[in-house]
Amino acid sequence: MTEVASRPTRNGSTTRSRLRRLDDATAGTADVPPRLGVEEEFLLLDPVGGGLLARAAQVRSRSRLYAELDQGEVQHEMLLAQLETSTPVCETLPEVGGNLLRMRHALSEAAMREGCLLVAGASSPFAGGAWPVPITDTPRYTRMRQEAQLLSDEQLINGLHVHVEILDDEERIEALNRMRPWLPLLVALAANSPLWRGRDTGFSSWRYLVSARWPVSGVPPRFRDAEDYRRRTTDLVDRGMVADIGQLYWLVRASARFPTLEVRACDVQMRADEAAALAGLVRAVVMTVLAESDAGLPAPAPPPELLEAATWHAARYGLAGDVHDPHDLCLRPAAEVLHDALDYVKPALYRAGDQRYVSQVVDRMLDEGNGAIRVRRVLAESGWPGVLAYMCDQTQGL
Repeated sequence: MTEVASRPTRNGSTTRSRLRRLDDATAGTADVPPRLGVEEEFLLLDPVGGGLLARAAQVRSRSRLYAELDQGEVQHEMLLAQLETSTPVCETLPEVGGNLLRMRHALSEAAMREGCLLVAGASSPFAGGAWPVPITDTPRYTRMRQEAQLLSDEQLINGLHVHVEILDDEERIEALNRMRPWLPLLVALAANSPLWRGRDTGFSSWRYLVSARWPVSGVPPRFRDAEDYRRRTTDLVDRGMVADIGQLYWLVRASARFPTLEVRACDVQMRADEAAALAGLVRAVVMTVLAESDAGLPAPAPPPELLEAATWHAARYGLAGDVHDPHDLCLRPAAEVLHDALDYVKPALYRAGDQRYVSQVVDRMLDEGNGAIRVRRVLAESGWPGVLAYMCDQTQGL
């Protein structure tokens, strides 16, 4: 693993040379892209007014009656107004998107049978309902509420977690290190949480601000190798700084359960096809940064304070302002950065068969807006009732 710091120039020459070398590096690589898994988190809301409903246990129990949902695909979260789904291991984006829609439709039906709506909102948009929301009754969640108190009450945030299979431990940490400059761009593109408890927060991803209050969160540090990662993360638990490895809330981490890199930078998406496209983009970035490593390109080492500030900026403005360029390390117009990013990872997108799917969805998001922009538009045009109807329809693919 190389640890040479490299700051690309702002005239594009470094990016172009990296592209040429990446083309050479990927020309002889295997045709089989890494497999994927996707986790989505949802809110359970009152059909009248959108207040929180603490019915996760009932909805989860009912979901077990649906043949469309396999055992273990629906999991509880800390708060009883939330549920999580997990796809099977997938190879293609149509497979990812199909599984997401299948689970959304079946779980929405189970929720309706229990008198609530399943909504893919990355924060709790509406005032009212259960507050504080009761926790799921497990020793771990009881400890978390006792320790974090109001912070745990406000953990009504939902993410899209993309697992990219990387079997080799060293490659997994190499990919984590090289993903760091890409995290602000992913936060900006996926921003879908502008509203909180009946008001506009002024941010595009309020979820990021809430999650960043936990002790170990945000952009992870660089690690020397897999042993350094294991030692430092284990040390946090052994010293009592966090209760368990699951409380490492970095935007990207090595999964503790699977041989995957888990990218947690994205808000949950209202639309299933946007979730699948983001999964495809994440996979392409992972494939690309590993190709950089194979080509001998130095790993970028931007200052941590720059990445933290860029991620805060991404959460504040989303696609409504300039975004952080992962190569030039400066702010540029969102459309320019995204088009350059898609061009940079194009060899990986083609290898995975994802180029058309991802580029079409990203272009639509630039045209119509990401979740944060669209929800604000609906709020201005139709008020809070319109927001509830819109989010519910988008979740179910209507």
